[in-house]
Amino acid sequence: MPKNYNKMKIPKFLAAIFFITLLSLLYVWQQTEIFRLAYAAQKQQTSFQNLLDKNTVLRYNIKRDSSLTRLGNKFFQQSDFQMPETYHLVRLEYSKGNMVLSESQPNKEGILSRLFGIKRQAEAKTIKSPNPLVVGSY
Repeated sequence: MPKNYNKMKIPKFLAAIFFITLLSLLYVWQQTEIFRLAYAAQKQQTSFQNLLDKNTVLRYNIKRDSSLTRLGNKFFQQSDFQMPETYHLVRLEYSKGNMVLSESQPNKEGILSRLFGIKRQAEAKTIKSPNPLVVGSY
């Protein structure tokens, strides 16, 4: 009877050792994955913070570069702009009586735009005038 008892005990012992080893390996793998993902998240957070900082700097530069005061100062420093004197000004006169509207283009509205009120971009109509603008005295 003791021989049978040992034969049954050894396979159970080996199965238990195998199962414990497998669980240990899974636990170690899980812990290494946790650390790897934590490092990846930390790296992503750092790069995200760097992008936010760059975004803040770019927004500041855009706001600073587009300010009217800075643009005016830059324009006056780099060019020889002068305010016009009264003798530089020209007055144009036109007559309203001889102006005629040019032929209008056909209406290109679709049925959807009529139903839902979708408007196209505004278009200017040209005016044909027999007399061009007359330069007045200055």
